[in-house]
Amino acid sequence: MPIILKAPILAYFCSMGKIKVENIRVFANHGCLKEETAIGSDYRVDLVIKANLQTSAVSDELNDTVDYVLLNKVVREEMAIPSKLLETVAKRILDRVFEEESLITKATVTVSKINPPIGGDVEMVRIKMSQKRKK
Repeated sequence: MPIILKAPILAYFCSMGKIKVENIRVFANHGCLKEETAIGSDYRVDLVIKANLQTSAVSDELNDTVDYVLLNKVVREEMAIPSKLLETVAKRILDRVFEEESLITKATVTVSKINPPIGGDVEMVRIKMSQKRKK
């Protein structure tokens, strides 16, 4: 039996889009070891947001979409605040993008620590967290 969607529901799903800001490179001072917070490390952050992009697709106006310059700014500012855990930084980034931009319905952030000091030849460690807007 075919599934029949009502027009408003169909319009919602057809207008959703993703904006990806990938490979944001930052130097920051995160870690549980005193040396990590003193010396710092290189990090890479990827942010993917879901939002209704239908209005901006038609209007061609920046104020009708999610500004990826703002997303980059949020990531850089939150990464500048030292934390022991990458999970804490990721949660701050997620909370802040929802606070700053009402169009976002879902966000996923990946925070990667390049060459972590964990012994051995490890290119990076990575955590990934997602969050949906609370209704």
